[in-house]
Amino acid sequence: MQKYSVVSMFSGCGGMDLGLIGGFDYLGKRFKRNPFDIKWSNDLNPYACATYEHNLRHKIHVGSVWDHIDTMPATCDLLIGGFPCQDISINGKRRGIAGERSGLYRAMVEAVRRMRPKMFVAENVRGLLYAYNRESLETVISDFSALGYKVTYKLYLTADYGVPQSRERVLIVGVQDDVAPFVEPEAATPKGSWITSRTAIQDLEDTPLDQTHSHVWSLAKRSSDQGGRVLNPDKPSPTIRAECHGNNSFHYSLPRRISMREAARFQSFPDDFIFQARLRETERMIGNAVPPVFAWHVAQSIKATLEAFDVSESKVLVAAE
Repeated sequence: MQKYSVVSMFSGCGGMDLGLIGGFDYLGKRFKRNPFDIKWSNDLNPYACATYEHNLRHKIHVGSVWDHIDTMPATCDLLIGGFPCQDISINGKRRGIAGERSGLYRAMVEAVRRMRPKMFVAENVRGLLYAYNRESLETVISDFSALGYKVTYKLYLTADYGVPQSRERVLIVGVQDDVAPFVEPEAATPKGSWITSRTAIQDLEDTPLDQTHSHVWSLAKRSSDQGGRVLNPDKPSPTIRAECHGNNSFHYSLPRRISMREAARFQSFPDDFIFQARLRETERMIGNAVPPVFAWHVAQSIKATLEAFDVSESKVLVAAE
């Protein structure tokens, strides 16, 4: 089977990469392996990098992307990455791409310019589509389009793709020279059949605290707004955040907040995915991650686009001969 080479930027602990590669189990379902080969990856957070290497068994460059960008391969088939969203998020400073963190999207633009991948996929928060970020979004689209890519974007609800969480994220997809269109993945679990909080974590209710398996939780007391929120067992979890500071939801039936392993379940990480950090850093990397099951469904559309790209490319070569 042909494999497609991948460069992964802002990789975090590897949620998007795991979903792209496939070959894992989640809630009793097998997600088959996909024809992707990660050739290069990078993240700033050392705990996320340690977790990435432990679970994906692949070396990752630790530190600023600008310090490692010259070590990227000369080319790749696919570039993926979730550039930092702190300046874009509704909970952030709303500086858009002028902010120090979210401005790092320019590193993705530079990587696309250098490697000329057949396609790229960039992930970000829903806030990128809000009115106060309109100029930022237009600039991002313009910068990628100027490199010769057909660029589209869409807001996705991950609950529609087998993730027991009401998480909304934007995917920006670019295909080189508009050779093959990107066909958005169809919903796998449309509203009415979403996986509920109870379904996702009920079997953990009697499981004792376990540091090794990240079944640990914040002891923060109730507070207003999100700090006092209780899970609805009949609905998907609210969005798992990276900077919770005690704001993770309370369990629907137990007198505590949800554990990090439960948060990982809501993010669709398999149970054998082990986080290499204590509670706060684990909380951060889980909240920052792309849900692997959602990424797996997106990977099917990426694969179809790359296969169509190869067919189109072959026809051009034959015609030239």
